[in-house]
Amino acid sequence: MLHRYLLLVLFATPAARLAAQESPTPADTLNARALPSATVVGYGQQLPLRRTAAGVGVIDQTIIQRFNENSLASAVNTLPGVRLEERATASYRISVRGSTLRSPFGVRNVKLYYFDIPFTEANGTTPLNILDPAQLGRIEVLKGPAGSVYGAGTGGVVRLENRRPAAGQSQAQVGYSVGSYGLRRFTASAEASGKGTDYWRAQYAHQQLDGYRQQSSLRRDVFAVDGQMSPSDKQTLSVHALYTDLYYQLPGGLTRAQFEQNPRQARPGTAAAPGTVAQQGSYASQTGLLGLTHEYRFSERWSTTATVYGRSTRVATPYLVDWERDAILGGGGRATLNYKGSLAGRVLRVQGGGEFQTSFTDSRSYLNVLGNPTTLRYDDEISTRTGFVFAQADYELPAGFLLTAGASYNRLRYQIARVSSAATNPNGYVVEQTFRPEVSPRLALLKELTPTISAYASVSTGYSPPTEAELRPSDGSINRDLQAERGTSYEVGSRGTLLGGHLIFDVALFDFELRNTIVSRTDAQGFQLYANSGNTHQRGAEVAASGWLWRPATSAEALSPPAGLRLWGSYAYNHFRFGTYESASGQSFSGNRLTGTAPHTLSAGLDFSEHLGFYASPTLSHQAMIPLNDANTDYAAGYWVFGGRAGWRRTLMGRLAVDLYAGVENAGDRRYSLGNDLNAFGGRYFQPAAGRNYYGGAQVGWRW
Repeated sequence: MLHRYLLLVLFATPAARLAAQESPTPADTLNARALPSATVVGYGQQLPLRRTAAGVGVIDQTIIQRFNENSLASAVNTLPGVRLEERATASYRISVRGSTLRSPFGVRNVKLYYFDIPFTEANGTTPLNILDPAQLGRIEVLKGPAGSVYGAGTGGVVRLENRRPAAGQSQAQVGYSVGSYGLRRFTASAEASGKGTDYWRAQYAHQQLDGYRQQSSLRRDVFAVDGQMSPSDKQTLSVHALYTDLYYQLPGGLTRAQFEQNPRQARPGTAAAPGTVAQQGSYASQTGLLGLTHEYRFSERWSTTATVYGRSTRVATPYLVDWERDAILGGGGRATLNYKGSLAGRVLRVQGGGEFQTSFTDSRSYLNVLGNPTTLRYDDEISTRTGFVFAQADYELPAGFLLTAGASYNRLRYQIARVSSAATNPNGYVVEQTFRPEVSPRLALLKELTPTISAYASVSTGYSPPTEAELRPSDGSINRDLQAERGTSYEVGSRGTLLGGHLIFDVALFDFELRNTIVSRTDAQGFQLYANSGNTHQRGAEVAASGWLWRPATSAEALSPPAGLRLWGSYAYNHFRFGTYESASGQSFSGNRLTGTAPHTLSAGLDFSEHLGFYASPTLSHQAMIPLNDANTDYAAGYWVFGGRAGWRRTLMGRLAVDLYAGVENAGDRRYSLGNDLNAFGGRYFQPAAGRNYYGGAQVGWRW
């Protein structure tokens, strides 16, 4: 069955180019899937994507800019095997070759890095919503377990980098856009590029949204500063600072009947059980992050890289029943030692190092009465320490083979001090949970079939312990029975270029076997609870390709901006099933489809540009029907969504850069839910996405 879907896509669907194959020609800059760099940073060896033996997807700022920059979802979902969902405005959750079983809200089981800074907190959660899409210049996704370099995790790794100035260029830029449902965005940035790789950049972004649904408004202010300098020929110092003030409302899930009657309503309530409007469901946070990275090159063979960071976060969240107030302090660091030499006359690259994180959380939960904190339910102080050491080697073998081998050793410890609990023990108690140390190895072999095409095979293992939110759910319990997930991934793939570089492709087949799978459910009061469910079989295929449909007779290098028409698309087939799984009530779900995962996803589009500066980027996306509960008795309908952006972009007088644009999302006004609540009590699965909406704006910059 799997090979039939793969052949269908290869011959019937022009799929999406996986970005960053080789350094693009000037004409490639019009393509939303071409990257300015061919280097994959993620595995630490700075190799071209064509010579990386793993499933990797890359997005640059041109892809982010082809969509409305009020959200990252559309851009990220152009990658096959990657799904970013929004349950509410800016309430992200992401899955990489997996389900969203563990993520009723938030980002879990996927590790994120902000430059070289660990962005996923020590407690396992990731505040992806504190970033503004307009600040990001590169998103790199490593699919499947990447434990040889990044420690614990089964769901993949995402590396984020902000935009940076072009070499030798300085610029000040402002932008403003408006859109449906009260969307207003303002951005301002200033940047300068110095000698070599030195640069600095500062950006401010403000966004407001009234929201498509009741109780779904948003306000976000983000200020980011990035810089890189070279104190000497052997040293590079990078500084990254981020501050975000975020507030958004939580409309809550709807039943199917409520969704069909009026998808714009918030979760209704009664006198005995008020809904989200009466309870003022919302999320507010203020976060500050500061990180420093220092690289020292001892010689052409030896170098070190060290990163230290600190973070402070304050959170206030009224939910349906509880009102949570958290104060979080965290920090840590990462260090690597790198060697590049030879062994038996062949190139050998070796790196080793470690990462350590710690955090302290003062978390208080109150009874929520009409949006006000009242009776104290419990007061917890949570200390978390996690870390790992790792080593990895890449060895160039004869006949164009490249062997990669690595492993990491991981540890995690939680200490939860319940200072007081109105429900159980007013005097409090202390719970310690230390998860058994795990070794996660990875082995991969790549073969260069031709100068432009390669094939690879890999085996990797992963270990993913529960997050603090899963170990300590909001009902006030502490789940000491919850165990870590463990999984093994088998993958083969091929990527490269054909037809003289006009067609670029990437194909991957994988089989991920996960044990002790963590699943979630919602109780009658709306609390999320978690349990291990046995095992899952997650098998699939991913295809990405793009190709030129038209290029002008005049050489593309002679045109500025370049001109042409390129078709791209990406497709993923997911055959995900529960293995052995018996629920707490004794029901057997063995063999059922994995909750929250679509068997088919597709994203495709056209990128058109001509030398006078006019451009257009229509996009089509599809998600097949998905099961909403482990029993597979309720499903969300599949959907097709069409949108596009068009505009005029030119640089006048060699210095004034202008971009005028307008776009539409969900042009067919399709009613669908993006980010369903899985296993929701009372069938409240649906979080409706926005209907047809429009946006437009302008961006102006001065270069010198």
